[in-house]
Amino acid sequence: MIIISSKEFRNKQKSYLDKVDEGLEVLIRRGKGKSYKIVPVKEDDDSLMSKEEFFAKIDRSLQDIKEGRFTRISGKKELKDYLASL
Repeated sequence: MIIISSKEFRNKQKSYLDKVDEGLEVLIRRGKGKSYKIVPVKEDDDSLMSKEEFFAKIDRSLQDIKEGRFTRISGKKELKDYLASL
C-alpha cells in the first residue's frame, strides 16, 4: 500500500492510477483524519448503482419473498451446505 497526500496525488495522478490498475492499493490522506482509498471499478460491480436501482433491487427481492422464491436457512450446517451447493 502506498500512502500519499492529496497534493502528491494531484501532481502525479496518472502514475498513481496506473499503480492501482497494477493491483497496488493507494491511500490518499487529506487533512486531519480524512483518508480515501483508490480502487478500480469493474463493469460488473454491483456496488455501483444509483439510488433508484438500489431501491428497485430491494423491491424485486421483496416481491420474490412474497411469491415464495427464497431459501430459508437456519443454522450453520444448513448455511454451509447451501453455500457448497452453489
